[in-house]
Amino acid sequence: QVQLVESGGGLVQPGDSLRLSCAASGRTFSSRSMAWFRQSPGKEREFVAAISWILGNTVYADSVKGRFTISRDNAKNTVWLQMNRLKPEDTAVYYCAATGTFYTGSLNKTERYDYWGQGTQVTVSS
Repeated sequence: QVQLVESGGGLVQPGDSLRLSCAASGRTFSSRSMAWFRQSPGKEREFVAAISWILGNTVYADSVKGRFTISRDNAKNTVWLQMNRLKPEDTAVYYCAATGTFYTGSLNKTERYDYWGQGTQVTVSS
């Protein structure tokens, strides 16, 4: 079992930055790909960014490319999402997710992830 705990959400103004953190339990973190998804009211959960366990390759949704950066520290069992130039449309609950160990498939689908955090609210409003 893997437990994921997100933190760092909050209320910010358009153009501001925010960094989300996701702390994972267990000793298999380094062999799992990690991702951030988000969900706003009335919408389906959507992919934001992912980082693979192999070489730390990253993938981003087009809507956040160039503004958001995903990173990980295997020694700390932590993955981060640095969000810059935030927009009102970035408002959502952000979820951290982890794949099974040694997963090598696509990273932008919710069904590829076995473990999810409880989510952290990000609100971008003036």
